[in-house]
Amino acid sequence: MQKGTALTPAPDNKALIVFDLDGTLLDTHADLVESLNHTIAAIDLAPVSYDDLTSLVGQGARVMIERAGRMRERPVTQEELPALIERFVAHYTANMPGHTQPYPGLVAAMDRLKASGYALAVCTNKMEGLATTLLQKLGLTHYFDAITGGDTFEYRKPDARHLTGTIERAGGVLSRAVMIGDSINDIAVAKNAGVPAIAVPFGFSDVPVASLDPDVIIAHYDELTVELVESLLQGSAARLAV
Repeated sequence: MQKGTALTPAPDNKALIVFDLDGTLLDTHADLVESLNHTIAAIDLAPVSYDDLTSLVGQGARVMIERAGRMRERPVTQEELPALIERFVAHYTANMPGHTQPYPGLVAAMDRLKASGYALAVCTNKMEGLATTLLQKLGLTHYFDAITGGDTFEYRKPDARHLTGTIERAGGVLSRAVMIGDSINDIAVAKNAGVPAIAVPFGFSDVPVASLDPDVIIAHYDELTVELVESLLQGSAARLAV
């Protein structure tokens, strides 16, 4: 699949639900920690733990490696970065899907939404190739009308154009879109694009998601219903009409 290419067209006038990946769709924490520790061992940095992860993830592999270096008070140089990124990507790809699993209730929720005619997409700051391969390994690619990553466009979350570009490539429209995520980048990109934001509290946010002021928080994917999505879209339409 080419970068950001739509997989299938979204149904006319149906909602498009856009998901973040890490910490929202998938619990990737164990594999991210393993691949990051494999990577930073090359420059003799002490390993990180799951407790460190919330302050490291959110902007892709490059930033994660740079943040790990700062955390260990050993800044990574620009000369070192390309080889370290390559090391991370190689290890992460070779071990997919590893320990990664969809969050409880996710697949049933996606089945429910698809059966009602809604379209789904992924908007992640993870490299698009890594995101697509991981979803393929888990047998989930067919759910999504588009998958865009941090390298799909020249901009990434929280820049609104990452989300609006994802919506466009999925065949959706801004007025019928909802964003679901676990961190400040996800809630901020939704606000910047003017679409409703649903937050999940079980991901990798380093602050309580309520403090990010999403429109709704769902504690489990059983709560992601057609009725919830439609209520958010009706509220969004009312705001746009004012």
